[in-house]
Amino acid sequence: MSALALILAERGHTVTGSDIKHTKGINKLVGKGIKIFPTQSSTNIKTICKGANAGPLIVVSTAIPKNNPELEAAQEAKLAIIHRSDLLANLINEQPSIAIAGSHGKTTTSTIITTLLAFANEDPTAVIGGLVPYYNSNGHAGGGRLLIAEADESDGTLVKFKAELGVITNLELDHTNHFSNLQEMIKTMQRFGKGCRNLLANKDCPILSKHFEPSAWWSISKVEGVDFAAIPISLDGNQTIADIYEKEELIGQITLPLPGLHNLSNTIGAIGACRMEGIPFDEIQKGISKLQAPHRRFDFRGHWQGRQIVDDYAHHPSEVSATLSLARLMINSASTTLPKQPQRLVVVFQPHRYSRTKEFLEEFAIALGKADTLLLAPVYAAGEQPIEGADSKKLSEMIKKNYPKLPVSIATELNEIPVLLEKESLIDDLVLFMGAGDINTLWEKLNHKDSSKRWEPRLAA
Repeated sequence: MSALALILAERGHTVTGSDIKHTKGINKLVGKGIKIFPTQSSTNIKTICKGANAGPLIVVSTAIPKNNPELEAAQEAKLAIIHRSDLLANLINEQPSIAIAGSHGKTTTSTIITTLLAFANEDPTAVIGGLVPYYNSNGHAGGGRLLIAEADESDGTLVKFKAELGVITNLELDHTNHFSNLQEMIKTMQRFGKGCRNLLANKDCPILSKHFEPSAWWSISKVEGVDFAAIPISLDGNQTIADIYEKEELIGQITLPLPGLHNLSNTIGAIGACRMEGIPFDEIQKGISKLQAPHRRFDFRGHWQGRQIVDDYAHHPSEVSATLSLARLMINSASTTLPKQPQRLVVVFQPHRYSRTKEFLEEFAIALGKADTLLLAPVYAAGEQPIEGADSKKLSEMIKKNYPKLPVSIATELNEIPVLLEKESLIDDLVLFMGAGDINTLWEKLNHKDSSKRWEPRLAA
């Protein structure tokens, strides 16, 4: 929503909104002259209408409930109301666009495509789910030909997008609060793919390989039968060196500063997308060495009592597994993107949604076993009601069943995590915060050592 607001404002529209949380993103919007109400009240709609010559267009996201006071006031005033996806569809459909979909890696792949195009002087418009380091923003109203959009599948609305090029990173069951089974997700993604003029997909994903027939494939495991391949020849905790193939012909080599095989897959998908849009490979190469991961993707936050704190958005078992594999590279290979090589891996995981926790309880338990020490925060509900047997206590039991020697601690509330960290972590540990909820707020609590909090950090022994 904030990216859309930013782009519309930069294109000359008058934009007003509301958000009950005050964030850096909100500050950026305010800096662009956008009026933001700090509460959501029916009076906001009345205030907006009073100062306008015509009734404003109201845009809502899936997160807004039907009884939201602003939404009810807009309905009473008979204002035009559309969903966020309708607004994004209008932007996508009015200019050549690349829309990136998939269960995992959408934000990273979108960020890489945007960054490579920017370094190639294409100045794309971007609507991304995370902060793009090149622009220090999740939205950019570019002057170039292309628009890059992250196409979220969580509510099925991506079928509205008619992009010049669709990109699908991978596909597996998720968002069980919306999709009842994997087949529903496959059908939704197939509709998205058919709505795009061209489609690029990941051949290494077994579900995509079985159920899709895209215009082009990419892979990091084979050259034969794919249009774009990145075959790793060196892999450590600092970078990945890979040979790049196009139509089975070696066209060059890249040194990718984003370690991990999942990032290599995201990168060759992005390279393929740029090539399909006519960007010369030598122009693409200019941006590779300067790539940075988007906000909250293995995001080093700083030091706390001799520990290195990293924040990551991983909230699905596959994402958790990939992120922990990346962390293990940094511990085991003596090569790291962090300021110092860590000695152990302490994971602080906040499960996201009761429905997801219930669906993937055993998968989470297996993925989290790569930690040396594990701290579990309570489930972040994301508006859901609790489900019996889908909580951190049950997850802990499942983890103990699979890894009886793994130390596991459970916090009854998020604010207990700093106390547990002092007890369970050591100097030179890599402390990895993972989850899509509010676990990222822990860094501020640790970093600022706020004396108003009920816990007091102690000096490490």
